[in-house]
Amino acid sequence: MSKKLLLEIVTPDRKVLSQDVEYVGAPGALGEFGVLPNHIPFLSALGIGNLYYKDGGKTHYVFVSGGFAEVGPDKVTILAEAAEKATDIDLERARKAQDRAQQRLARAQDKIDYARAQASLRRSLARLTCRTSGERSGTC
Repeated sequence: MSKKLLLEIVTPDRKVLSQDVEYVGAPGALGEFGVLPNHIPFLSALGIGNLYYKDGGKTHYVFVSGGFAEVGPDKVTILAEAAEKATDIDLERARKAQDRAQQRLARAQDKIDYARAQASLRRSLARLTCRTSGERSGTC
C-alpha cells in the first residue's frame, strides 16, 4: 500500500503545485472531501475555498476558486479557475479586494450585481483565511 499520492494543481495559466503528499482536503461544490492514498476514483466540482494537504507532519494551504478535482488511487488532479499557495497570497491586496466587494454588495442594484459582489467577497475572504491558516500552521 502506497503511503503517498501525487497532488497536482493547475490553472489555465500555470502549474501551481506538483508534489507527493500524504493527504488532501478540498472544498467540493457540495462540501469538503478528503483523500488518502488508494482512494476510490471520482470526479468533483470545486467550490471557493481552501484546499489543504499534509506532508511530513505539516499542513499546507492553497486557495482555490472553482474548477474540478479528479481523484485516483495514487493521484489527485485539481483543475482550478484560480489557485494560490498561502505563501503567495498578498494580504494587503486581499483586504482591498474584500473592501471593494463589500462596497459593491452594499450598492448592488439587481440580483446579478449582488451575486457577482457576493462571489467576489467569498473569494477574498477565502484568500485571507488561507493565508492566515498557513501562518498559524507555520507554512508561510
